[in-house]
Amino acid sequence: MPQVPALPPSDRREPGEVFSAGFTLFADMLLVGLLTAVACLPVVTAPAAFAAASATLRRAAEDAVPVRAGTYAGHLRARLTRGSLLGGLAVPLLVGILLVDSALTRTTLPGAEVMAPALALLALGSAVLALRTTALPAPHALSPREGLLRCAADLRGSLLLAGAVVLAALLAWSIPVLIPLLPGPLVFAATAVDLRFTGAARPVV
Repeated sequence: MPQVPALPPSDRREPGEVFSAGFTLFADMLLVGLLTAVACLPVVTAPAAFAAASATLRRAAEDAVPVRAGTYAGHLRARLTRGSLLGGLAVPLLVGILLVDSALTRTTLPGAEVMAPALALLALGSAVLALRTTALPAPHALSPREGLLRCAADLRGSLLLAGAVVLAALLAWSIPVLIPLLPGPLVFAATAVDLRFTGAARPVV
């Protein structure tokens, strides 16, 4: 029986596709997710950890650089600045405020029933803004102002990220063992949204 010659893998990307077929999506997301989870353990390093993960995935998409722990570590060192660490202090502060306000919504205070959905929207909006900010490339890396501008300019992408955050929260609540892996899909979603936004905004020559 004659053998059919194997065709070489195609590097052609479909319209709207960010990552090529050669991008080992599942393994790379697992690795990036675990590395990011470990780097986030001191809490204040969370912005730098997510930004390093996004930079690692961005290089894999744009320059075909393999996703490795050493590549991630290099990006992490470059983003561990005083500004990113100060930004990391906002994480426990915001969580503390949300927990206190959440406890108040379970009391008989006037307006408690209105505060619950407002807090949920505040937490969701903060998460989307944080993801868009950490996915920014140079020279806008970790710029909250630029992240806010892109949230407003790309509402579709922001809604997609909101869906990703909600799904990650449901997975963390229902299957807690998956929590160390969740940063990977979140960073991948933020990076893909930003790459598509900048690609759409780039003028055609």
